Amino acid sequence: MRLIDTHAHLYAGKFDADRAEMMQRALDNGIDRFFLPNIDRASIAGMLQLEESYPGQCFAMMGLHPCSVQEGYLEELAEVEHWLSSRPFCAVGEIGLDLYWDKSFFRQQQDAFRQQIRWAKALDIPIVIHSRDATEEVLAILEEEQDSRLRGIFHCFTGSLEEANRIIALGFLLGIGGVVTFKNGGLDKVVAQLPLSSLVLETDAPYLSPAPYRGKRNESAYIRIIAEKVAEVLGVSLEAVARATTENAETIFNTERLPEGAVLPGIKS
Repeated sequence: MRLIDTHAHLYAGKFDADRAEMMQRALDNGIDRFFLPNIDRASIAGMLQLEESYPGQCFAMMGLHPCSVQEGYLEELAEVEHWLSSRPFCAVGEIGLDLYWDKSFFRQQQDAFRQQIRWAKALDIPIVIHSRDATEEVLAILEEEQDSRLRGIFHCFTGSLEEANRIIALGFLLGIGGVVTFKNGGLDKVVAQLPLSSLVLETDAPYLSPAPYRGKRNESAYIRIIAEKVAEVLGVSLEAVARATTENAETIFNTERLPEGAVLPGIKS
């Protein structure tokens, strides 16, 4: 039985003391592929080093996180453009809108989101979306940009059934993480009404640990706990969840194509 962690910041400093052991725990639990979202220029080196250390298992994305869209965001976007023009990546991510922490750069967030969506479409690779307190705003941009090339994952989905169905209708998958295990989170009731064909599993490690590790450092080995909860609420076997979510992840990231890469030198705005 194979499982995939579609969203994990395994290059983060919280893993510096025991990264190799953490990776081995995940592999021992059947998690054999890890997709690494970028944050900004400061996270690139560590992310690429981890990918190099685990070839065929760790896959880097490239993008600018909305919380890193501030005064110098055009320089950050130029760095993203440089890397997308230099080598293949499995996705553009994580990108999107975040109105939880700071609304003062909302216009810049929208601009960065649209630009990165267009790069992903030019490269024919998926996007991985960060959306916090901004579902309507994100959906509006996706509807504006939607065409046959736009696809991806709503990372850390915690919304309503209505929102889930709108996202699925746009051709996106839902990233289900540790929140589904929270006793009073409510996400389990939404997931119970969703098709397995629209779900992938993620940890967002080192954040959002599932119960019973809530409040502690998250890690990719805990994907199995998330898979078990999804199986429970859907009333299917763990094997069925593993098989479907693994297939969904490999399809959206087009892992068969990754060795060949998708690079368009000199991407233009």
